[in-house]
Amino acid sequence: MMSEGLDLAHRSTPLQQRGQSIVDQLNGTEAPAEKSGTMPRIGVALGGGSARGLTHIPYIEAMDELGLKPNVIAGCSIGALLGSGWANGMTGAELRDHSFTVLGTMKTIAGRIWGGRFKGLGNLFHNGLSVQLDAAHVVDSFLPNPFPHAFEELKIPFYVVTTDFQSWHQVVFSTGPLRPAIAGSIAIPTLFKPVPFANHLLVDGGVVNPLPLDQAADCDILIGIDVNGDPARRLNKTDYKPLDVWFGSAQIMMHSLTAHMMAAYPPDVYMRPHVDAFGTLEYWRVREIVEHAAKEKDNFKRQLSKKIEAFIVDPERTASTRPKRALPQAPK
Repeated sequence: MMSEGLDLAHRSTPLQQRGQSIVDQLNGTEAPAEKSGTMPRIGVALGGGSARGLTHIPYIEAMDELGLKPNVIAGCSIGALLGSGWANGMTGAELRDHSFTVLGTMKTIAGRIWGGRFKGLGNLFHNGLSVQLDAAHVVDSFLPNPFPHAFEELKIPFYVVTTDFQSWHQVVFSTGPLRPAIAGSIAIPTLFKPVPFANHLLVDGGVVNPLPLDQAADCDILIGIDVNGDPARRLNKTDYKPLDVWFGSAQIMMHSLTAHMMAAYPPDVYMRPHVDAFGTLEYWRVREIVEHAAKEKDNFKRQLSKKIEAFIVDPERTASTRPKRALPQAPK
């Protein structure tokens, strides 16, 4: 029995050994520290993809199940919206429950978007009929209440990627007012009105950087969650509606931008869930979307655990390959 126990201890992974070390610390029985065993700093980039971005939630749950928290989070579009909740300390399960509550039906979504905006029929046509949404109103309607108003109140450093429509440049926010930055990041052109903020006119961050690996790369292990989708289901289809062509063209652009970003900042763990079965704006299918992506949780946990174990064994070698994060442009 003793030899069997020693054999099991010998076969334990570095991640399990590190976990035991933490337990020993809490119990006051930790053995003298060895050279290796340092846990890596983890950076996570949450990409944009509209409703398909709800697939971020199972990956956040997977990290919770591994007992891991990121040291830095960067988000674009819906990745910025969900990432803000994560950065504020919400668990994946809490994000799931909140999303089911506020997106569960078309009626619920419509009520949050339009409720209180028009007091009567006359106001609907005041200054002309506009179908564009107010991104700031949407952010306020779908964030949990209460929720921080400034980046500095968040528990994890958080970077929000937006696009300045006038200068054609990426603008990254990590300090100051939080909600206007998120509003700018989710402001899909034509669907949302551009967001004036900090001397910029902001639109969706996916226009310039749909998977902001550069903003999360100041870490030891870089994770990229790409929720843009893939073309597999479209190869034999020809009867596209105009809106399908518009969003599909945006996906092609985002795919190209992501490829360039990955070449510059290769992620250690890259996940690209197959989400093309879901429409870009089908938020009311939140339960289906989340359950569909949950099938990849075990694969994600295996990949991430392997990278962490490799870092614990040889942190200097692993960290030496990590490109440094690009400094965010300060809002002017």
